[in-house]
Amino acid sequence: MSEARAEIGQPAPDFEGKAVRWNPRKKDFEYPTVDLAQNRKRSLWTVLFFYPRDFSGLCPTEIHAFNRRLPDFEQAGAQVIGCSTDSKQSHQAWMERPRTRGGIDKLGYPLLEDPSLRISRAYGILDERAGMALRGTFIIDDEGIVRAYSVYPAGTGRSIDEIVRLLQALQTGKACPASWRPGRKTL
Repeated sequence: MSEARAEIGQPAPDFEGKAVRWNPRKKDFEYPTVDLAQNRKRSLWTVLFFYPRDFSGLCPTEIHAFNRRLPDFEQAGAQVIGCSTDSKQSHQAWMERPRTRGGIDKLGYPLLEDPSLRISRAYGILDERAGMALRGTFIIDDEGIVRAYSVYPAGTGRSIDEIVRLLQALQTGKACPASWRPGRKTL
């Protein structure tokens, strides 16, 4: 891993990059510039997750789980952004391929490219030897402050349910006990 690292309670490293996203209304792909500063301007929380590689075996399980839970993230005022060191062309090719043939189909959130390794390195989750990101998840508040992060090894998937729960707990602004859920008492 690199020396730089996003830290809890500190400003998240700014990033700007090209992404690919499916637009169901236009029935076509779009290529937005994804910019953390824009989320701050729009008062959105950001759930930025890194994954190792396109066209891999384990990554689609997480990518689909994030997509299934997208309404929960949106209800919480958070934008989900996926990122790997692959190019936007690779992301699009992966989305165009059906799941039955190793693809991921269309997603409701953007996949950000990072072939320069700049973003992965800034967040401290780049495996320099392999030239790919580890499974890092960063929850960034609407003011651009890192509120939580977790990093998993390439061979272990993360729990999207826990990421949703953690986002909801952080947004209370209060201490939340173990296994806290919305509607339960905070401390």
